Amino acid sequence: MIYFNGLGTALVTPFKDGKVDYEAYRRLVRRQVAAGVDFLVPLGSTAETPCLEDAEKQELLRIAKEESAGLPVVAGVGSNSLAATIRNIRVLDDFGADAYLVVVPFYNKPVQEGLYQYFKAVAESTDRQVILYNVPGRTGTNMKTDTVLRLASLPNIASVKEASGNVSQIIDIKRLAPEGFSVLSGNDDQTLPLMASGCDGVISVASNVAPKMMKALTEAVRRSDLKEAVRLNNSLMPLYNACFIESNPIPVKAALSYMGYCTAEMRLPLTEAVQPTKELLARVITELQPE
Repeated sequence: MIYFNGLGTALVTPFKDGKVDYEAYRRLVRRQVAAGVDFLVPLGSTAETPCLEDAEKQELLRIAKEESAGLPVVAGVGSNSLAATIRNIRVLDDFGADAYLVVVPFYNKPVQEGLYQYFKAVAESTDRQVILYNVPGRTGTNMKTDTVLRLASLPNIASVKEASGNVSQIIDIKRLAPEGFSVLSGNDDQTLPLMASGCDGVISVASNVAPKMMKALTEAVRRSDLKEAVRLNNSLMPLYNACFIESNPIPVKAALSYMGYCTAEMRLPLTEAVQPTKELLARVITELQPE
């Protein structure tokens, strides 16, 4: 069993002229590995996965695994249908994922028992580890503490990515969860307070832009160097804010484009960042000077 902790990067999917730019993607993955991230997360919401074809998903996962240098790779597979989620798992099973990230089903608005039964069925459909993903701002449903704790007792449910923003809920999950179950922040701006409260790390959007600084932040908290952690967090806060001024991943792709790593191209229904967002990100990156 892999214990997921530290810094995981929710990788973007670069496009060029309507197609996935696999060479740019390979460079992005190599940059993350060189920066010392702890695990990689392709095919999440940051990757615009709902707009990807099966063959594109398979190739992106294959490249992430090939370039991972042995780091764990967590592939997003969630849908709002049990059958579709299991189908996504089958599509990716031969391409090297160490674990699957499964979001709370969106739009359906299931009750808590429905969430339990859904995630239980997903976990039973695979021999890989499963990371739960609670993001009510996108799904319309909050997975409550008791439901997460019930699921945490199942053999291959290993972790939760918690992006509810509810700090007391997240800390309660960590406080009451069984040993070996990790709790990861799903919000960059809560990395410091949650890790300082005992949580295990973050699945980060901002680390696409500043992986070395995000890694330094998580390491500072781990070694209880609060002064350094606060300094880094304060430096990163403008980036956190800018990355969500429009729907993720619009701003972060604009930032990567400004830095020369890929284009800012999106797939509909998402569109490229508006000019004020691009100008804001240029100012933030100029001041931050991420490596």
